[in-house]
This record gives sequence, C-alpha cells and structure tokens, in this order.
Amino acid sequence: MAKVTTRYVCTSCGYQSAKPLGRCPNCQVWNSFEEEVPAAAVGKGRTGGLGGYGGVTGGKLTPLSTVGRREEPRLPSGIPELDRVLGGGLVAGGVTLIGGEPGIGKSTLLLQVADRLATGGQTVLYVAGEESLEQIRLRADRLGVKGDIHLTRDTRAEHVAALMAEHKPALCIVDSIQTVTVEGDGTPGGVAQVREGTALLTRAAKETGTATVLVGHVTKEGTVAGPKVMEHIVDTTVFLETVGAFRLLRSVKNRFGQAGELGVFEMRGEGLVAVENPSAAFLAERPVGVPGSVVAATIDGQRPMLLEVQALAAKTPYPNPRRVVVGLDPRRVDVVLAVLERRLDLTLGGLDVYVNLAGGLKVADPGLDLAVALAVYSAVVGRALPGNVAVFGEVGLAGEVRSTQGSLRRAEEARRAGYRDLIVPPGLEGREGVRSVEEAVGLVWKGVG
Repeated sequence: MAKVTTRYVCTSCGYQSAKPLGRCPNCQVWNSFEEEVPAAAVGKGRTGGLGGYGGVTGGKLTPLSTVGRREEPRLPSGIPELDRVLGGGLVAGGVTLIGGEPGIGKSTLLLQVADRLATGGQTVLYVAGEESLEQIRLRADRLGVKGDIHLTRDTRAEHVAALMAEHKPALCIVDSIQTVTVEGDGTPGGVAQVREGTALLTRAAKETGTATVLVGHVTKEGTVAGPKVMEHIVDTTVFLETVGAFRLLRSVKNRFGQAGELGVFEMRGEGLVAVENPSAAFLAERPVGVPGSVVAATIDGQRPMLLEVQALAAKTPYPNPRRVVVGLDPRRVDVVLAVLERRLDLTLGGLDVYVNLAGGLKVADPGLDLAVALAVYSAVVGRALPGNVAVFGEVGLAGEVRSTQGSLRRAEEARRAGYRDLIVPPGLEGREGVRSVEEAVGLVWKGVG
C-alpha cells in the first residue's frame, strides 16, 4: 500500500511544509498552517518511451492568428456603480470573488442584484451557507425584494454544480465559499476544501454560462481568507470597505475589464445606495474661508474625485515637533515639508504639523503634493485660499511642480463640480500652469486661477 504523506498548508498564502510551523516563512502570518492530505499521486516515476515520458505525445498547437475574436456577453446588474467596477456588468460564465469585513453589506448588495435580475425575468440561484432561508426572507422584506429568487441551503459543491447545469441560472450567488464542501477529506473552510470548491464551481460556471459570485471571508489583515490560489482561479476580485459613512467597492483584479475601478455606496435602510457624485459627498462639510483647507483633484484607482486636504500648524511644547499625517503617505508629506522649508524659507522647526485627507479615505497619489504644500503654507501664514480653487500636481525636490497621471480627467472633474480656477502643472490643454511651488503660492494669493 502506498504511503500517504501529510502536508501542512498556510491558509493565508498557500505555502506548503512537511511539518506544522508556528509562523509562515513566506507571508509571516502566525498560526496559519492547516493539515492537508493530498490525493494519491498517479503515475509517479517516468516510464520508458520517447523522451522518458511514456510515449505521450503533445497536444495540438493553435497559432494566435487563427484564433477568433469574441466579445464576452455582459449581464447588467441593475446597479450602475457595481457595473462600473465590473467593467460593464456581470460576464456570462465569469466568476467574481467579493470580500469584505463581516456586516459591511456584501450579502445585502448581492441580494439587491439578485432582485434586479429576478424582477427582469432572469433565473437567480442563491446558495445560503451561513444563514437560514428565514433570515434571508427577513432581509429581503427589509430591502423590498420583489423578484422570485431560488434559494438552497445545500452547500455541497457537486450539488450546486448540478443545480447550475439543470436550471441554467443567469446568476449564481454562493454565500460564502468558506461554507462549501467537496466530497473527500477535509472540513468546510479548510485549505483543500476552499480550493477544490472554487475550482469546481468555476468549471461549472464556464460550462453552463452562469455568472457566479462567491462571497469570501477576510482575515484580520483584510485579505480574502483561504489559499491565494483561489484568487488566481476566479476572473474578478473585488473588495467592499468602509470609509466614514460610505462603502467603497474596489476591483483589484478583472480579466474582463480594467482593475482599480471604484464604486461609492451609502448604507441606508433600503440597502446600499449608489453615490452618483462622490466629489460633492466628500466636500459637503468643507468649511469655506478657513486657513489650511484646500480642494484637491485626485484619482483613486481609475476614478477622479475632489477631496479636501486639511493642514494645521501649532506651536509645539516638545523638543521634537510632531508630524501627524492621516489618509496620505507620510513620507511624501515629509518631502513636501522639506521643500517648503528649503525653497520658500517657511519656518516649521518649532511647529507641530497635522495633515489630514478629510472623509476617511486613504489615497497614495503624488498628485496631492501641491495641495499639501498649499494647505500647510496657508495654515502657517494664517491666510485662507479662495473657495473656488482646485489644485493638483506633484512636487519635486527642487520645488518644481510636475505633471501627474490623468491630468485631463482631474481637470474635467473639477470643472464639473464647479471649480473654474485651477492651479495645475504646465502643459494641460494649453494652460501655462505653475512651474514651482513658489509660483503656485503667489498665484493663489493674487486670486488668479
């Protein structure tokens, strides 16, 4: 009888070891190893024959020039913000993995999508692995669901695949993939079960043409729980996160569209409601005429938005002044502060400097440098910027203002929001622009955009 070798797999990154380890050497996560018994190896050892591979011949080769072009059919979800993130809608036969913290609204959003499709006459299959059917009915009543959605509590992957083959639903929602089981050894949520369940459901989705959405748990680090190979199997991975009073849906992988798209929602009694104008929502509480407040045109992922950069300078009681940064890259802010001291002779040595990106967002965008510089300068000298000015631009060590990615989209978003005066790098639509931070400061105080 062949000896069965037990191996241990990291649930965070999929690293394999012959023995359990306290800390994964690959991803540095503690206590993440689970035991896994691999399937018996088939055909171990090479037999004689051509090339030592038992006489097995290679498959057919297809030149790329002979491969036809095919547009994947899209299925609109009925929620424009979700379709934006997915690149135009759900793809027939595509598999989407959605992650997020518990209670953030994943099931609510998917139930709303199921309602839109079912109301439109499409067949929707909802696999409830974590809630009873009665609980789903209560949520459906709260959300005002009218469509007739087909529910099942059977989380065996083979049975779900059989239901997909029998009913050919337009959409199949599995909530969650950690509750799916596959025949064989292992417990639900284990590395092998999650990997094999994802692979089996993906194969069923491709064969039946069913758009499939898998809900995934997240770890304390915010990544999807389970082996990393699961994210490689699916076609699209999106995350739902909380930012202040809003929910952000962000795509990090999309084989059928552009990754990095961002959708903004607000949680209300009737469910997740799309925020059509995020710029106005994030600037709704901006104080006008207060020193240290600047409107910045930024791009988060692929979406242009207007955000408020705030700065405050106060005399420090400590030997070493503090630098507190919220929502921005602290290292970039340190660079901007050094440029202000060196190029504009702005004294910051005895001041605590606080820089905040209002609204709770965290954005790593070099285009916010100029807004940070103007906000800090405004806070130190105690003069407010005009309320109708929006800025963007990267600041270099020589004090120069450099162009940024997506300048045209930033400018268009600012104009759409009613900001006619723009302080921008040179070379945008024939604008002369500002070439240095010193020039930008002088231009603002002259009241010229």
